[in-house]
Amino acid sequence: MLILRTLLFVPGNQERRLEKARSIPADALVLDLEDSVPPSEKDSARQMVAASIDGLTSSGQEVFVRINALSTPYALPDIRTVVTRGLRGICLPKSESAEDIHKADTLISDAERDAGLEVSSIRLLALIETPKGIINAYEIASASPRILGVNFGAEDYTLEMGINRTKEGAEIYYPRMVITLACHTANVLAIDSVYTDLRDEEGLIKETRLAGQMGFQGKLVIHPDQVGPVNQVFTPSEEETTYARRVVEAFEVAVSQGQASISLDGKMIDTPVAERARKLLTLAETITEKERTNSIYQ
Repeated sequence: MLILRTLLFVPGNQERRLEKARSIPADALVLDLEDSVPPSEKDSARQMVAASIDGLTSSGQEVFVRINALSTPYALPDIRTVVTRGLRGICLPKSESAEDIHKADTLISDAERDAGLEVSSIRLLALIETPKGIINAYEIASASPRILGVNFGAEDYTLEMGINRTKEGAEIYYPRMVITLACHTANVLAIDSVYTDLRDEEGLIKETRLAGQMGFQGKLVIHPDQVGPVNQVFTPSEEETTYARRVVEAFEVAVSQGQASISLDGKMIDTPVAERARKLLTLAETITEKERTNSIYQ
């Protein structure tokens, strides 16, 4: 199970920040060649990002690269340059259809062959950030076995809709639910959009909790200070894991006695409740193992 609670964007044209990213406890880094890099620096950033991948992965980081949109002249050289050993995947902006995914899939396959990598070893995160992408969310999420997850880009979505993004988030409730439904149906990860107010930790935590309740399993972040709070929200607490163990144990006793449900602390425990508890325990164990492994690199 790949844990992606936090995916931290790192500008691909800033060598100092790329180096600093080695020690940031995000579950994954997204080295950015798109929005954070001006056109005049696209070529140099591409080379800088490619050169940094080995060092970052050697430090225990999961590395993705957000390339430029397929409609730009930068996408093809981005893919050809950054598809290299150690790269976990490509983040594809402006994903609007299965055709976009198929095109990216073909380009990545060609680059994998050229780099001597196994075809389909590089995964794909589809970034949905337009109304058309929302309409085609399931088509995108299920377009290729290469798809690892779908990221929601609320800033570009609200721009295209001609609406303001608010902290309450009513304007993005529907697209969020469309994406989580599509992802869970396609059995891929659902990753929520960035929270842009860097000084509002309380608001970040509130939004992240809401995202979790809506079915997102992780969140894009834009500053190292956001990593800890978001990781914590998406990590089962000791209280939650303790109760989950009690649920599983109680249900197993009930099953051994020929019962399909049992009462625990006045609440009915049946198959869906027990299965949800098992999934929470698996998530908690995987996170614990991930953090133990990461500590070895530090």
